[in-house]
Amino acid sequence: MLTNLEHLGLAVHDLEAATALYTTLLGAAPYKKEHVASEAVDTVFFQVGGSKIELLAGTSPDSAITKFLSKKPEGIHHVAFEVDDIRTEMARLRGEGFVLLNEEPKRGADNKLVCFVHPKSAAGVLVELCQSIK
Repeated sequence: MLTNLEHLGLAVHDLEAATALYTTLLGAAPYKKEHVASEAVDTVFFQVGGSKIELLAGTSPDSAITKFLSKKPEGIHHVAFEVDDIRTEMARLRGEGFVLLNEEPKRGADNKLVCFVHPKSAAGVLVELCQSIK
């Protein structure tokens, strides 16, 4: 079951400049910076009320973020929802005909297990499912 809008993921070219911009815009410093080697991405997280903003910058030409930014301008890359049980939710969505980009959940940023729903089966939006790792 989807329980919460977990975060909005924003793709950026310059993580340092975007971090400074969002620090000023939100009036708060990020609570976490993280490199996710498996995805070739650097991330910065801001807490905004009960949700978060994640800034993402690719660290290699093969990164999904680098490829995204080669086709589209900076901006919203994905919408993430918190789930209680990611495997159960993945099975439910597959059963409803959604195309998932992951066969199994994988470790993502901010201590989460994640899975992505293909934008073609979600009205053009890349949807991320997130479950906190306990």
